[in-house]
Amino acid sequence: MKNTIIRFIFLILIIGFSFGLSFLLMDTSSGDDLWSSVTFKSWGLIFGIQAIVFLPSFIFKTEHYFDLTGGFTFIYVLGFLINSEYNFTNQFSVKLIPLVLIIIWAIRLSSFLFIRVKRSGKDLRFDEIKTNFLRFLIAWALQGLWVFMCLLPVISMVSSKKSLSFNYIISGVIFWIVGWMIEVFSDIQKTRFNANKKNKGKFISSGLWSKSRHPNYFGEFILWLGITIIAFPSFSGFQYLACLTPVFVYLLLNNVSGVNLLEEIAEKRWGENEDYQNYKNNTPVFFPKIFK
Repeated sequence: MKNTIIRFIFLILIIGFSFGLSFLLMDTSSGDDLWSSVTFKSWGLIFGIQAIVFLPSFIFKTEHYFDLTGGFTFIYVLGFLINSEYNFTNQFSVKLIPLVLIIIWAIRLSSFLFIRVKRSGKDLRFDEIKTNFLRFLIAWALQGLWVFMCLLPVISMVSSKKSLSFNYIISGVIFWIVGWMIEVFSDIQKTRFNANKKNKGKFISSGLWSKSRHPNYFGEFILWLGITIIAFPSFSGFQYLACLTPVFVYLLLNNVSGVNLLEEIAEKRWGENEDYQNYKNNTPVFFPKIFK
């Protein structure tokens, strides 16, 4: 009973926190109220999609469409932003740059994760929670929070009347490209490693995985930092809270649904393996080791 109350409070905090941000990040200079603002409509779409897909997923006790739903939510909300009431002026055309970058990232990542789950038959993260209504619902709410927090910079950017800066665009795009390439090549290297039957039951410690134990997550952090940099000149007032995006991504990946869970699984599998302990002691968990 105590755990149920705690989980329910946590769920309310997720919804309340994100709703509060959608209120604070409104561009009041546009004359919009909460219900007609781009930020609130985006918030409603994000969490509405999670709720719709959660129900059948819980009924059939499947996590197969979790990651795919996350990618779809990104793309759908970005489509809403592009087709909103904002005219395609030269400045808005420039603002399309980070939106297109996110669409590229979302299509690639969600399809990769969906195919991976289909091949393996399950996602280890959901083994214990998909049969519990509240715990599974919290996972979907966290995904909604993840999408909302990641899109904060571009939601604020689109609703703002301020212009972008060429220097910030170039810098941000460079960060995004570097982060995206690190994430993609990390995934490719691990997929090929796991596909080799000789590596069954082994852990990967080559390529980018020799520089960081989770280079794919590091790449994701870097690309969202790039998106935030691009959008930064358009912020004003409370919209500067959108700078929380890379901080949120880092905390989420390391403490909620990424590094921490995979580290626990790895320790259970190879905790007594001397090679793994040497790898663990000599390879950073997140930020890569550049020099020996």
